[in-house]
Amino acid sequence: MAGVILVGMSLTGLGAAVRFIPRTVVIGFTNGIAVLIASTQIKDFFGLRVGAVPSEFLPRMRLLIAHFASLNWAAVGLGAGALAIILILQRFTRRVPASIVALLVCTVVSVVFHLHVETIGTRFGGIPRGLPPFAIPTFHAEHILPLIPSAFTVALLAALESMLSAVVADGMTGDRHNPNVELMAQGIANLASPVFGGIPATGAIARTATNIRAGARTPVSGMIHALTLLAVLLVAAPLASYIPLATLAAILFVVAYNMGEWHEIGTIFHLDFTAISVWLVTFGLTVFADLTVAVGVGLALAALLYIYRISETTSVLPVTDDYIRDGLPHSLQGRIIPPYVSLLRIHGPFLFGTTEKLVDATANIETFAPIVILRLRNMTAIDATGTHAIETFAKRLAESGRTLLLCGAMQQPSKLLQHPRFLERVGPENIMPNIQAALDRARELHRAHAVLAS
Repeated sequence: MAGVILVGMSLTGLGAAVRFIPRTVVIGFTNGIAVLIASTQIKDFFGLRVGAVPSEFLPRMRLLIAHFASLNWAAVGLGAGALAIILILQRFTRRVPASIVALLVCTVVSVVFHLHVETIGTRFGGIPRGLPPFAIPTFHAEHILPLIPSAFTVALLAALESMLSAVVADGMTGDRHNPNVELMAQGIANLASPVFGGIPATGAIARTATNIRAGARTPVSGMIHALTLLAVLLVAAPLASYIPLATLAAILFVVAYNMGEWHEIGTIFHLDFTAISVWLVTFGLTVFADLTVAVGVGLALAALLYIYRISETTSVLPVTDDYIRDGLPHSLQGRIIPPYVSLLRIHGPFLFGTTEKLVDATANIETFAPIVILRLRNMTAIDATGTHAIETFAKRLAESGRTLLLCGAMQQPSKLLQHPRFLERVGPENIMPNIQAALDRARELHRAHAVLAS
C-alpha cells in the first residue's frame, strides 16, 4: 500500500512538496531519529543482559539503566575498539571504508580470542543463505481501510527520508535530483520488497553521505552497493554470523552521530522563539512519542509557521520624506552595472517552499560574472531554510571562483544574516547596506583580481 501511495505521489508531482517542510522541522526530525538509533544500540554495545527491550524511549532507558550492572567487558572492549578504528581511520582517509575495517578487525579478534559476546549468529541464527522465496502476500480487502493511516505514515516517512537523502547528496556533490523520479523508484522498491518478505525501504542519509565521502558521484555506486549485498547473501552469509553485535552497535553510534546534523542546533538557537519551539516540539515528539505523531505535528506546525511568517511581512505605513530619502541608495535608477557583475534580486518572503527558486535561477552558474550581487531590498522575510539556501549558493559560487555580495536586507532578514555561522560562510565584508555600497565593494574586488592576474 505504501508503494502504491509513493507511485501516486510521483505521478501527481507531489515529490516537490517536500520543500514545503521548514528546515527546523527537518532538523528536529533528523536529530530525533539519530537519538533513537543510538539508544537502541546501548544494550548491544555494553553487552547488557536484558530481555525484550521496550520500543518506547523512556521505558527503554529505564530498563537499560536498571540492568547496567550486567555489562559485558568483552563487548565493551570490542565496541570501543571499533569506535577507535572508525574515528582514527576517518581522520586520515575517506577512501577506505572505516566501518568495514572495524567490522573485519573486531570479528577476527572475537573469533581468535573466543570472546563470549553476542553475535549475529547467537542472536538471530545467522543470515539466511540464498535468495528469499517469492510469494505474493494474501490480499484482504477488509484490511485496506484500517491500514490506510499506517500506509500513509510509511509512505510519508519513506518520501521524507529519501528526499532528505537526495538533498544532502545535492549539497555534497553540487548536483540536483528529480524528486518525482526518486519517489517513483521508492514506490517500485516498496511494491517489490513485500513479495520477497521484505520490509519498507527508503533512501538513507547516513549511507548516502558515507558513499559520497568515499568518492561516489554516479548511480553506479548504488548498483555496486546492491551487488555487494547480494554477494554477501549468496556467498558470505555463514561468515556474517560471527560478527559481534557490539561492533555493529559502535558503527551505528557513528552513523547516528553523522546523520544527526548536531551543528545545526546552534544555528536554530539564534533564531526567534517560534523557530526554536518548532524544532523542540518536532525533536521531542520524535523521541518521546513516535514518528507518526512527529511527522503529523511537524507538518501542521510547518503550515502554521508559514502563515505566521507571511503575516509578519505585511505592513501599512505612511510614505514620508525620510522614507523616500532612505530609499535613494537602494534604487537602481541611473546606476551602471559593470560587466564583471551579475545582479540577482529576491522579491517577497524567502521561506521554506520558495528557496528552490534560487536554485532554479542559478542552475547554470557558469553564465554568471565573477562577482554576483544578490539584492535583498524587496525580500520581506527569511527563515533558517532561506539562510541555508543562500549559504549553499555562496559555497557554489566560491567553488566556481566567484564571489557573492548581499545588499539591502531589511530589518527581519538583516537580523538573521548577522548569525556568526552565516557571516563565517558568506563573509561580513560581503554584506552591504545598499546597492551602491555593493557596487563599490565589487569594484574593489575587481581591481584586486586584476592586480593578482597581472
